[in-house]
Amino acid sequence: MRRGVRFAVGAGLGIGALAAYLWYVGPGEVGSRVAAVAPWAVAVVCCLMLAEATVDGLGVWASVRPLRGGLSPRASVQFAFAGDFFDVLSPAGPVSSEPIMAQFFGVATETSYSEALGVRGVAKYVKSAAQLLLSVAIVGVLFLDAPTPRFVLVTLAGAVAALLVVGAALVWARDALSAVVVAVLTPVVRVVSGVTRETPLGRDAVADAVERFWERVVRFRDAPELLVVIALSGVFEQLLTSLALWVALAGTGTTVAFLPIVAVIPLPQAASVVPVPGSLGAYDVLLAGALSLTTGAPAAGAAAAVLVVRTFELLVSLGCGGVATGFLRGFRA
Repeated sequence: MRRGVRFAVGAGLGIGALAAYLWYVGPGEVGSRVAAVAPWAVAVVCCLMLAEATVDGLGVWASVRPLRGGLSPRASVQFAFAGDFFDVLSPAGPVSSEPIMAQFFGVATETSYSEALGVRGVAKYVKSAAQLLLSVAIVGVLFLDAPTPRFVLVTLAGAVAALLVVGAALVWARDALSAVVVAVLTPVVRVVSGVTRETPLGRDAVADAVERFWERVVRFRDAPELLVVIALSGVFEQLLTSLALWVALAGTGTTVAFLPIVAVIPLPQAASVVPVPGSLGAYDVLLAGALSLTTGAPAAGAAAAVLVVRTFELLVSLGCGGVATGFLRGFRA
C-alpha cells in the first residue's frame, strides 16, 4: 500500500507538471510542430531522450560512490530520472535542484546532507566542464576562421574560463568561504532545528557539516577514475541530445552536419538563470537560434526540431522523473 501511494504521488507530480508545460506552450503549438516532423523521426527522438536520461545514471553512480559505496546501478538510474524532474521544476535548473536531491542521496546512502551535497556539487562541476570543453574544441576546429561563429567560440571559452576561476577561487578561499557560510547558516539552522529538537543545533554543528562537505569534495583525489566516468557520462548525454536534434531536423527535411549541433548544446544552459521552471521559452529560443547560426538550418525547421526534442525531454523528465521521485525517501526511518 505504501508503494502504491508513492507511485500515485509520483505519477500525479509528473502528470501535473507536464500538463502545466502543455498549458504554457499550448497544445496546438506542440501538436503542429510535432506534425511537421516525420513520424519515424519522432519515434527515434523519443527513444534517444529515454537513453539520454538513462545514461545520466552512470554519472550519478560515479558521483555517489564515495558515500559508503554509493548506490546500485538500478537505484542510480532512478535517482537520475528524479534529478531530471527537479531540474525542470527548479527555477535555476541543476543549481537549485541539487540542494534538493542531496537530501535524498544522504538518506539513501545513510550519510549527511552536507556530504551528499559535496560529492554532487563536484559531479555537476565536472560534467559541465567536460561538455563545455568538448564544445570549445569542436567550435575551435570547425569555425575558427568563420566570422559569425567566433561569437559562439568566445561565449563558450568565457564559460570555461568562468568555471576555472570559480573552481580556483573555491579552493584558494576555502577557509574564508567556510567562515562566511557558517556565520550565515547558523541562525537559520538554530531556528529550524528548534522546531523539531529540544536543544537547537548551534554553530559547532554547522561548522562540522561544512567540514564534512569539504572532506567529500576532496575525496575524489583518491578516485580520479570516478571523475572520468562522470565526465564521460556528461559527454554521452551531450551526444545523445545532439543526435536527437539532428534526427528531428532530418525529420523536417533539413540535412545538416552533426558536429556543429554537438558544439552548441551547452550554450542555452545560460537560460537556467531565468526564474522560470524548466527555462520554458528562453531555452528553446536560444537553442533554435544557435542551431540556425551554426548549421544554416531554416529558422522554422530549427524551431520545430527543438520543440519536438524539448517536448519529449520534458515528457521523460516530468513523467518518468515524477514516478521515480515518488519512490525516493526524503527522511530517515
